[in-house]
Amino acid sequence: MIIRIMYPDYRYDYVDTRTLDRLIASEGITKFLRPSQEEWVYLDRGPVRGAGGHYFGPERRQVR
Repeated sequence: MIIRIMYPDYRYDYVDTRTLDRLIASEGITKFLRPSQEEWVYLDRGPVRGAGGHYFGPERRQVR
């Protein structure tokens, strides 16, 4: 998935989710557009991305 982001110098760009995670961890962006809710998420204003929960059922993903 491609996500729209804004850098601290107000430039906009599009990145994949792996790059988004890296930029969030390094605080290399100011905000990103959350497609599911069609709203901007600011890194300095609360929860950004969940780390996922714990699932205690059978494995559902395909093993490669």
